[in-house]
Amino acid sequence: MTSSPRRGPVDENVRRARLRSGRFAELLAAIALLTKGYRILGRNVKTRAGEIDIIAVRGQRLAFVEVKRRLTREAAEAAVSDRQAARIRSAADYWLAHRPRYQAHEQGFDLMLLLPRRWPRHIENGF
Repeated sequence: MTSSPRRGPVDENVRRARLRSGRFAELLAAIALLTKGYRILGRNVKTRAGEIDIIAVRGQRLAFVEVKRRLTREAAEAAVSDRQAARIRSAADYWLAHRPRYQAHEQGFDLMLLLPRRWPRHIENGF
């Protein structure tokens, strides 16, 4: 039986830097949604089915938003796998099941792409 290698301080520092970077990207994405008239209902929402980066509402449209920060738009769009999209949809179903107020809203599964030195790009129904 083999044990997994122990993570050193460099690995932990890299992990923390990525976590900070991801949180900052999600903050920028939330600000971009606010400027478009959305109200943020939740960030980093955890359900039994998985996590949703941002849940936002504008009028009768409820958006479940996945935030991707990459160097290129192509890399950001490709970062959402079919498996991940299915997990987010399951998490959204779970979230909605516990909030009847939003069940009649139009649902969108949106992407928010963050590229270096660019304003976040919102793609409605991006996955």
